[in-house]
Amino acid sequence: MEMRSEGSDPAIWEEIELSESYLVCSMYEEAVSSASSILKRLSKHSEDLEATDHFELYDMLESAGMVLVQSLRELGRTSEILHELKLLFASVPTIPVQVLLTGICFYISEGHSLGVQEFLEEFLSRWTFVDEQYVLVGTEENADYTEKCGGPFLLGVDKYLEVVEVYVLKLLGTILNDVDLASSWVENAKLPEDRRQVLLRRLHSLHSVKATNSSQGTFSSLLVDDNEAHSSCLQQMPDGYPKTKYPPKGETAKNQAVFNLSKRLEPCFWWFRTITLKFGSARVVISNGKIVLGFLILLIYYVFRRKQATIKRIVQRQTLSMKNALVDLWQLAFSYQVNPLAAVQPLAAATRSGQ
Repeated sequence: MEMRSEGSDPAIWEEIELSESYLVCSMYEEAVSSASSILKRLSKHSEDLEATDHFELYDMLESAGMVLVQSLRELGRTSEILHELKLLFASVPTIPVQVLLTGICFYISEGHSLGVQEFLEEFLSRWTFVDEQYVLVGTEENADYTEKCGGPFLLGVDKYLEVVEVYVLKLLGTILNDVDLASSWVENAKLPEDRRQVLLRRLHSLHSVKATNSSQGTFSSLLVDDNEAHSSCLQQMPDGYPKTKYPPKGETAKNQAVFNLSKRLEPCFWWFRTITLKFGSARVVISNGKIVLGFLILLIYYVFRRKQATIKRIVQRQTLSMKNALVDLWQLAFSYQVNPLAAVQPLAAATRSGQ
């Protein structure tokens, strides 16, 4: 098979659709195997493809890569995502942005951070800003060829900045808590000036929020230490010395009130807490309220089964009593005698008296 047919053969798209079907049907092992096979084949022959095939190649890489990262997450193998991407793609910069961002977000959301900084730095460092777009390093000299190829060799500003935001704001600024390094990287990176200023403002806001939270935490710890020292001094005073406790004032009183309120409200939220059960690739989330309701239904069923005869007798007795009451009411209503002449008798008596 020729290299050109390797990238444009409809059979590749059929295999990608099959891997997507595996993913939809929760057959994650088969989806990983199929997507890996497709990516290995495409990466192996990507350099031999003609220029007209690079757009289609990029779409194939993106489709198969998305199946791969989603299947790995569903299998609980999120920690392997970065390794698999490095293994299956020709190089980190050739990974489609959508696949890269999805894999990184899955990786970070599971609490992993090892290797993420180096991975993103390798991707970002291999692109250079030329004519309002990013071009893969090494291809910018042949601009005509690069523009014709597109796909893996060109990257829009918006897509590049999506990766930058994850690296600067999420990783450096939030997870690693190194705002200074993030600001330094933004100042030295090849970015459009307006976007650079936006990122710097967001980093400044992030730094201000962290500084405020840090100062509040330090102030609270100082208050706790001061209260503990005051209590220890009171305990060490002689018995005859008056021991006076000073009530909290200002912010301390407010914080104490909020703390007490949260302690009171905490049991109220017990009903809404959830328990996650995992059976293979399936996950079931059950709330405490549903569990209690289920036990209540089972208890009612158990009592009903044990006391079925008694409940049946009570129901029959109540039904019979209601039936007798209705029969008595019916008989009473139709056994009452009504005199049809009662309405005219007083008139006749009045006529006789007049005469």
